[in-house]
Amino acid sequence: MCAVPQSFEQQDTRVRPRIGLSDITVLLAEAAAGTTRITLGTGILGIWNRSAATIAMAAATLHAMSGGRFVLGLGASTPQLAEGLHDTPFEPPVPRMRRMVTQIRALLRGERIPLAVTANARALKLNLPPAPALPIHVAALGDAMTRLAGEVADAWAPFLYPWSQLATGVERLREGATRGGHPDRLPEVHPTVPAVVADTDARARDGAAWFVAFYVTTTGTIYRDSLTRQGHGRGCGGGARGQRAELHGRLLPADTEELLEPEADRLRQQAEKSAKRQRQAAGEAARSAAQSGERAHRRT
Repeated sequence: MCAVPQSFEQQDTRVRPRIGLSDITVLLAEAAAGTTRITLGTGILGIWNRSAATIAMAAATLHAMSGGRFVLGLGASTPQLAEGLHDTPFEPPVPRMRRMVTQIRALLRGERIPLAVTANARALKLNLPPAPALPIHVAALGDAMTRLAGEVADAWAPFLYPWSQLATGVERLREGATRGGHPDRLPEVHPTVPAVVADTDARARDGAAWFVAFYVTTTGTIYRDSLTRQGHGRGCGGGARGQRAELHGRLLPADTEELLEPEADRLRQQAEKSAKRQRQAAGEAARSAAQSGERAHRRT
């Protein structure tokens, strides 16, 4: 059994990924038992490899174990994972997500599940304390899924989603919120932003390029198609065609770094502005302290 790092308690939120790793609900149960403050969540649970009841049971259990600190993140995942790992056909994901969220919310309210497939069966409910306020986040890239997030979710979790397109995504959320009858209540936006820590800028960029390339080239076409629709088709390369370099045993598409440049520039500008504000604040504090000292000296 692995110990929960003490550093978890120095964070505000801990969200665990799910691809090809240990069962994240088990790991989060361990984290819930070893922490008292941070928010815990799934980022994300796929909707093809678990039933709505299985997800609701796990969510209600983690909600109880953590004292209400659990957030349920759901996503459509990819055809490669659904079919290649879970042996489940990948069907149009938006209807499936709507049904899953509807069923999970009903079970978390303590109600009987609204059956959609075995409609002639006797619907059951969970023998667990209700958790109707448990937040549900929906990962979405395409317009239809983002609208659905605006309609039924508490938060939208975009991943590999260009900053330049964020306003468009928020507009899709607004459309969904209007369709759901709550135009003034938009879901929060909780982007998943991978970070690479390295001793040089070049190594950090290589690590980020590998991360993007992994999703663009090994998980089917969903991420590549999404980035292409948003104007980054050249940066997505052509799969194994025209590799630039090998990192950690994987080949990177030649133009992967082009995806990183706009964001890197924006982050550098943000860092420079933040540093400038800090210098200005420090200067103002020093001047204020000096003026206070002069006034005190005059009074004496």
